[in-house]
Amino acid sequence: MATRKRSLRLAEPAAPLASSVGYAEYLGLRPSGPLDLVRHISKGLSFHAFEQLRTALDLPLADLAELVGIPARTLHRRKEEGRLQPDESDRLVRLSRVYGRCVELFEGNGAEARHWLGSPQAALGGRAPLALTSTEVGAREVESLMGRLEHGVFS
Repeated sequence: MATRKRSLRLAEPAAPLASSVGYAEYLGLRPSGPLDLVRHISKGLSFHAFEQLRTALDLPLADLAELVGIPARTLHRRKEEGRLQPDESDRLVRLSRVYGRCVELFEGNGAEARHWLGSPQAALGGRAPLALTSTEVGAREVESLMGRLEHGVFS
């Protein structure tokens, strides 16, 4: 019995949607897609991006620096240099991603999103979502909770 050889056809990749990285707007960025955002992170975001997210989150400078893991003296140096290091930039983007997702959950209401992020949540062991964003695992757990809430799963 002869077997027919099947060729594997891969679907054409979809063009990256700008909305897939729409949360970058909270950093003052407009990347063309995820790979462009990676390029920005790799070279280090400008200090202006830090200030943009601080304004969006309505947080004191010191609080945002703590969430992103930048000591006060280092933050002062970064401000003078005008640029963050790539690892600091990555953590800033992570926080922007979580905030952007939360704003979507609250249908564009930034004030409600900020309130929810700062309030203890039973599903997160009584911790405020914002406090968990200092690690990727914590941020993903917050995003998972937001996904459940969006679909009406409250536990």
